[in-house]
Amino acid sequence: MCGIFAYLNFNVSRERRYILEVLFNGLRRLEYRGYDSAGISVDATVNLDREAAHPPLVFRQAGNIDSLVKSVYQEVVTTELNLEESFLMHAGIAHTRWATHGEPSPKNSHPQTSDRDNEFLVVHNGIITNYEVLKETLVRHGFTFESETDTEVIPKLAKFIYDNTKEEGGNSVTFSQLILEVMRHLEGAYALIIKSRHFPDELIACKRGSPLLLGVKELDDEATVGPSFNDTKFLSSNGQPKELFLSSDASAVVEHTKKVLVIEDNEVVHLKDGGAFIFKFDHAKGEHGGTSTRPASVQRALSVLEMEVEQINKGKYEHYMQKEIHEQPESLTTTMRGRLIRGGLCKSKSVLLGGLKDHLKTIRRSRRIVFIGCGTSYNAALAARPILEELSGIPVTMEIASDLLDRQGHMYREDTAVFVSQSGETADTLQALEYAQENGALCVGITNTVGSAIARNTHCGVHLNAGCEIGVASTKAYTSQIVAMAMLALAIGADTISSQERREAIIEGLFDLPGKVKEVLKLDQEMKDLAKLLIAEQSLLVFGRGYNYATALEGALKVKEVALMHSEGILAGEMKHGPLALVDETLPIVVIATRDACFSKQQSVIQQLHARKGRLIVMCTKGDAASVCVGGSCRVIEVPQVEDCLQPVINIVPLQLLAYHLTVLRGHNVDQPRNLAKSVTTQ
Repeated sequence: MCGIFAYLNFNVSRERRYILEVLFNGLRRLEYRGYDSAGISVDATVNLDREAAHPPLVFRQAGNIDSLVKSVYQEVVTTELNLEESFLMHAGIAHTRWATHGEPSPKNSHPQTSDRDNEFLVVHNGIITNYEVLKETLVRHGFTFESETDTEVIPKLAKFIYDNTKEEGGNSVTFSQLILEVMRHLEGAYALIIKSRHFPDELIACKRGSPLLLGVKELDDEATVGPSFNDTKFLSSNGQPKELFLSSDASAVVEHTKKVLVIEDNEVVHLKDGGAFIFKFDHAKGEHGGTSTRPASVQRALSVLEMEVEQINKGKYEHYMQKEIHEQPESLTTTMRGRLIRGGLCKSKSVLLGGLKDHLKTIRRSRRIVFIGCGTSYNAALAARPILEELSGIPVTMEIASDLLDRQGHMYREDTAVFVSQSGETADTLQALEYAQENGALCVGITNTVGSAIARNTHCGVHLNAGCEIGVASTKAYTSQIVAMAMLALAIGADTISSQERREAIIEGLFDLPGKVKEVLKLDQEMKDLAKLLIAEQSLLVFGRGYNYATALEGALKVKEVALMHSEGILAGEMKHGPLALVDETLPIVVIATRDACFSKQQSVIQQLHARKGRLIVMCTKGDAASVCVGGSCRVIEVPQVEDCLQPVINIVPLQLLAYHLTVLRGHNVDQPRNLAKSVTTQ
């Protein structure tokens, strides 16, 4: 959930002011991953003599990044720190936190330190599950702990091992050897960046289960951004002026360079003398990390980011969530680009999913398909389940990842497990993936992040290509997930002659979908007016059924996430089994009643709610206002009609707009909702 960032310049002179601003801007790009506290560390002086050098400076502050920036510059004035001092080589680290262990406060913020002299400093994303055991051991050896975090054991463990090595005469231990030994003692999921005054101008990055990537920029490399650039040159210690970046996410790196290396689990990346040296930690053997062993460096290839800086800027919009809602016509287009085929010699319509073509036969032979996800991703899978069942003829079940793990639910070799995650790094979903693989299931990934853990570790999958999503509440990724899973259903059912007409109608609907979404976005002002009427309400119910049960859940979730208003998505067929007791003249209720097989049933629901004086807001198909609005007493939201399985894409957009405007009108932070973060990489 946290965001970690580091900047290292080699043989290029940078002033302290510049270094601070690079670190601050990196954190701003990662703030969606956590924003309750933040911190950075930079050098106090140029490291000419590692033993005589002053301890690194550490700045930590509760609150958002701007709070940290303000406190740093206040301290700069107080201490008369020279911001114009230049460093030919310098390694700085930074962190923005989503609290798990210990409340948001300076002492619990990162970087966490080994001692008062800041011999070892660590920024961390993840959870160390055995930290209590390590802490007890370190306390017995005389260490004093200042914070309530699990992270603090890491720098103290590094100091403990380093001091013992020195006492034993092992003066030649390298930074990478030391951290490999530290890793041998750590359990849990983590991404770490470690800085030490004993190894000036060096950084170590390592990971297990949490995302981390390296960006590489040589000052004369701007012309070589194509796929054929020399990987070895960029990663080697060749003396060239160079800037290196470590980040939880590509969004903090793309404005500096597009050349990146996605760090894999159990890799240790040692940044030294302008080079990146990569070592593998064999967790099974647990011996590569021994300080007496010098593991061999492994070779990895750089890749080129397919991302533009414009994607991570707000542009003409006030908030990222607003921007991403209005980007949906474009994001849906890119999700479908090159995958829908219309015309040709036989003038047939079909779907081509390159990441699945070698596994379609296996999927068609499955005894069942299991969708696994969390939150919004689970809702998207729920929206796609009916069409997948219809076109594939295979039973489809739904699993919330954490619940599957808690129950140790049955998975079989004959199952196809579909893992849905916007980030591709969701901790519960990754553990469920590992569980499914252990049980022999075919694993399919649906994610928006190329190179993510789910993308790498599933047998096959579909990338959403929806573009970078920075607002914590997912919007465009949700609609792209539904479309991707609809295309998955079309691909699986492509060999069934009896459903050909249905498939072709859906494909035609997919071609028209971006235009229909553009049309429904014109309801923006209408949704703002509705939000004004609901601004003081304490609760909202959303009723849906069939394809739009998922829409009810997701619409309620959006209001809950960002507007901080109690809202509940309810299966309309369950209305008389409890929820009807809540209905009175004060409770606002949204009923989704667009034209599909459940339309007449939803009309009945509206009649019953009206009879109990419910305050009705009905979403219906254009032209159906008279059919759904009993006696003209309810507010109507009219949306364009599309194929029933695609209607959830249309119907969620007004509810996204409603949630957005409610949040802004109520004065809450729409991009950074209270207590939430974007990428849930901890359990």
